[in-house]
Amino acid sequence: MAYASDSFAISENKTPASGGRERVTCATPTPGKAATRIPRWKYEALRRAIRHVIVSAGSRGATLDDLVEAVPQRLTADELADLGSVPWHVTTVKLDLEVKGEIQRVAGASPVRHVRILSDAA
Repeated sequence: MAYASDSFAISENKTPASGGRERVTCATPTPGKAATRIPRWKYEALRRAIRHVIVSAGSRGATLDDLVEAVPQRLTADELADLGSVPWHVTTVKLDLEVKGEIQRVAGASPVRHVRILSDAA
């Protein structure tokens, strides 16, 4: 079963110590709100962790609280030490993944829950 964006390239540049300065622009679904730029290693580490948590949650989906609690457990000690605010970064990357169509909100769920979107390709 193929998922949306499974072809996303993960670079070896995982921490600031590795010298990488490339940044990713994270979009938001909120009209009029400016995009945020974060280091690529943070984006990739959080994207990987968020996707894992959401897939593990199954069809019920994962809340923001679920993500904030579980994502740090999916990061290395170095990534976590250099990340900064976990809730802020999780929210920033989660919103970008919504905009890119990798995850979506479960309709009618309260609190808001997110699930991973399957691509049309098998």
